[in-house]
Amino acid sequence: MSRRVVVIGGDAAGMTVAAGVRRRLPADDEVIVLERGRWTSYSACGIPYWIAGDVASPDALVARTPEQHRAHGIDVRLGVEAVGIDPGARTVSVAGGDDIAYDRLVIATGAEPVRPDLPGIDGEGIHGVQSLDDGQVILDELERGPARVVVVGSGYIGLEMAEACVARGFDTTVIERAPTVMPIIETPLGEQVAKAMLERGIRLRAGAGVTGFVLDAGGRVAAVRIGEEEVPADLVILGLGVTARSALAKDAGLPLGAKGGIVVDDRQRVTGFPGIWAAGDCVVSRDRLTGDLIHLPLGTHANKQGMVAADSIAADLLGEPPRLTFPGVVQTAITKFCSLEISRTGLGEQQARDAGFDPVVVSIETTTVAGYMPEAGTMTVVMVADRGSRRLLGAQIVGAEDAALRIDVAATALATGLTVDDVVMLDLAYAPPFASVWSPVQVAARAAVKALAG
Repeated sequence: MSRRVVVIGGDAAGMTVAAGVRRRLPADDEVIVLERGRWTSYSACGIPYWIAGDVASPDALVARTPEQHRAHGIDVRLGVEAVGIDPGARTVSVAGGDDIAYDRLVIATGAEPVRPDLPGIDGEGIHGVQSLDDGQVILDELERGPARVVVVGSGYIGLEMAEACVARGFDTTVIERAPTVMPIIETPLGEQVAKAMLERGIRLRAGAGVTGFVLDAGGRVAAVRIGEEEVPADLVILGLGVTARSALAKDAGLPLGAKGGIVVDDRQRVTGFPGIWAAGDCVVSRDRLTGDLIHLPLGTHANKQGMVAADSIAADLLGEPPRLTFPGVVQTAITKFCSLEISRTGLGEQQARDAGFDPVVVSIETTTVAGYMPEAGTMTVVMVADRGSRRLLGAQIVGAEDAALRIDVAATALATGLTVDDVVMLDLAYAPPFASVWSPVQVAARAAVKALAG
């Protein structure tokens, strides 16, 4: 008797699950994907670079089209929106259609931009950025030639969208509630990013919370309100982060955690609901340093979680032991603003204190390659270690080209529980055109060792 796996959501996590399950199940078993949009398997992270003109078209951001998935035996149904889940009956309700029965269900509904409940938020010309369709809307808006663009928020998306707008020649203002931009990194590093933004002509309003939006007589945004002040705007881009798109799960009674993320185990099974898995930006993940369940939406995690869920589902249906688990995250991320690179992993100082650690924090200045090489650029590395255990807790980097990806050394050290003493003794690659004799992360680790001795 054939079995049916239904996947809700056709992007990174959903299509990874569908493809993985399809490869392992017999041909007469069904794998159905319900995708409310027009695209599958695309890179939302590439949208700012498409808008900036670095990427020619949205097609370049698509890893695999619906037709390609169908050619591999996956029943991809575009423009089909799931509106309800009945875990008891094992059915999914879809808008304007009959219920679809499932033997195993995967929820991969992704995330949605935060839209704060502020006066005027529903006016025309106020947009979040999450899907390719969102990107096309913003491109269309920019083609209108707005005189003034305001980006609200200076996290990863806010920073990248501000860069895209200024690269296209638009008068751009960034408004950030925190005292400086990119509050996910330490303040001195955020000040470096702010300096780079100002040098590119961006108007920066830090320490300013948005209180509403002024609309014109036609219902279109005309200004962003900060207290009693109004900042003129013809287009507003929301860069306030995302929350899990989990209304379906909530209505079905599934357990939710931080920012509405669905609670799953290390095999992506929804806790307390046999037959249901979830993966990607709609779930919470375990922080490997603190043990907390956090919402960390990134394509890297979505693909891994999809692979784990596919293994778990196939093993369940085939009566085999599962092979994979998702171990959690260490909060690694990377971005840039023009030529300035920014990366971070693990815990910042306040995060470490909040988690109960006794942090020692050091900051060092070094070069991207051997200092005597003509292409040497500068970089700052901040490192956080635990005083008692000497364990590395986090690192952050801001610097010139080829600086930021060094964070992967620290991320690997975090995942394996290394101390700063261990990091100093790592056997890392060295040649003058690539690094100084001490890797930048090791320079910071040596500074941490000295601080711990002090």
